[in-house]
Amino acid sequence: MQTSPPFRRDRARLPAAERRRQILEMTTKLIAERGFWGLSMQDVADGCGLTVPGMLHHVGSKDSLLVAVLEYRDEQDARSLAEKLGRPAHQLWADGRITLAEVCDAVVRRNAEQPEIVRLFAVLEAESLAPGHPAHTYFKTRQRRTLEEFAALADGVVDDPRELAAQVVAMMDGLQIQWLREPETVDLVKAWQAAARRLF
Repeated sequence: MQTSPPFRRDRARLPAAERRRQILEMTTKLIAERGFWGLSMQDVADGCGLTVPGMLHHVGSKDSLLVAVLEYRDEQDARSLAEKLGRPAHQLWADGRITLAEVCDAVVRRNAEQPEIVRLFAVLEAESLAPGHPAHTYFKTRQRRTLEEFAALADGVVDDPRELAAQVVAMMDGLQIQWLREPETVDLVKAWQAAARRLF
């Protein structure tokens, strides 16, 4: 009778920043597949070739790991968005040279390239509606910041920039859910372009 070999831990020593990035990427993948409540610390550790205590040395608790994953993905997306718009990330919103329509188009194009990350955020955003969820405050703060940034881009262009910002976020989120559910029939970029013609 043949048995599978025992799981072997990765003994290679990685620099702390590289190990942390590896843990965040593995956690991102597992949450996208299972949601936060289905996330096993053992599975993350196994995927990185670590013990659970060894992994927690780099990230702290399960709750702090979740927030670290979300912040890491936000940083990655901000850099990508700045590149797509040809602007330094720290000046993206500052000088009025970028419109809300341009930002939204770049965001949608970026999201269309990474369905697993969009799924991760969609799952966690829904789960975090429960006040006791470890990402509840994160998503509440993130939504406020997004609305403020979008409203600032629309200021002086429409009578009620805050209302437009809320409608844009609702439309983007709704289209993304439809696309995630039926990617074979929904083209996210085309669906957004059609919506944008009505919104802007």
